[in-house]
Amino acid sequence: MSTPIRAPDPASDVSALVKSLRPVKSDITQHEVAALRTRFNLADAHTHQSQSASQRRIIESLPNLWYSAENHTQHQTEQEFIEAFYRFHGQHRALDRRNEIYLVYAASIGMHITATYLQKQRLKVGLIEPCFDNLHDLMKHMQIPMSPLGEHLFSDPATIYDQLEHAAGELDAIVLVDPNNPTGFSLFSPRHDAFLEVVRYCVAHDKLLILDLCFAAFIMTSGQPRCDVYEILEESGVRYIAMEDTGKTWPLQDAKCATIMASRDLDGEIYKIVTSVLLNVSPFILKLVTRYIQDSMADDFASVGEVLELNRQRARKQLEGTVLGYCEPMIETSVAWFKIEDPDVSADDLQAYLLEHQIYVLSGKYFYWAHPARGQRYIRIALARDPHVFGQALSALRRALDHYHA
Repeated sequence: MSTPIRAPDPASDVSALVKSLRPVKSDITQHEVAALRTRFNLADAHTHQSQSASQRRIIESLPNLWYSAENHTQHQTEQEFIEAFYRFHGQHRALDRRNEIYLVYAASIGMHITATYLQKQRLKVGLIEPCFDNLHDLMKHMQIPMSPLGEHLFSDPATIYDQLEHAAGELDAIVLVDPNNPTGFSLFSPRHDAFLEVVRYCVAHDKLLILDLCFAAFIMTSGQPRCDVYEILEESGVRYIAMEDTGKTWPLQDAKCATIMASRDLDGEIYKIVTSVLLNVSPFILKLVTRYIQDSMADDFASVGEVLELNRQRARKQLEGTVLGYCEPMIETSVAWFKIEDPDVSADDLQAYLLEHQIYVLSGKYFYWAHPARGQRYIRIALARDPHVFGQALSALRRALDHYHA
């Protein structure tokens, strides 16, 4: 005789989840793993929205993509992806060195390769603050000396050079994220004058410039032009490493590809590290991602941008009048950064409270990797979600906030 299956007890599930949060988590990703168990996961910035009509047609053609990958060489498939990705992003100068653009499975692999180079060379690094904490954690685990470079140092193009002379004089490398995650801060908005000043400083003082450009697609979805970054880098003669990614852009169930490219003087050393890590990215994944890039070319990024804009506007409207105040970004990305207006409420406390309502947001303290107390004034909400599910999450979030401290 079979044993009857009991329906899960929602109260018990919530209690177990709350208990799982109590042990101190050391980084954002550990919180994002826990968030996968909640009803309303607003933590990770991965793409969880549904497919558009044209994207569904790509999914229906998966067998054709599989056989196409079988019938082309790895090199042909890689070059097809590189051509589509960099042309779509307007990064034409990079294609002059297309055989020195290396493909990896994820942006974190690209950063691991970069951190390995920094470790081998025993370089001291200045890292933007705030930023997504895995950049800091990767370098910390490799015992790379780091100093924070606050966003305020880069806010005025007229003062950037002088600011860096004081803040980065003892450093060997400068690591920047643009647009920044979580704030949307950018050296390229509304013009790229600020970026030119950073490059000018790095050239004059022989600093290595490391760029995490994994959110750069959102410059395009926000309606702003993306300048040819590699034209500036190559013409200036700056030593650089630049990483790009597809993983936060298209709803591909974490099928993705990231790229890493370095200035000519560093290319040989970077290539040695790349080949010690992997041989190649799956040609099937490359075919799939290339089709999504081509789809976005055809619809002018509408399938990506419209979902983010809808969810962003709904979040701003529905959370107005609560303890959370929306922070206007320079570049609208796939996340929203909210300031906690009540000085008596910390991000950790608010996160724990919302978890009791099956809502998972990220505390800002991890993004402020050198000054975590500053991050207690902020939370981050992911926007790349199916609009119907996101609407339900917002309603639950609003109800919870309305009863906070009630």
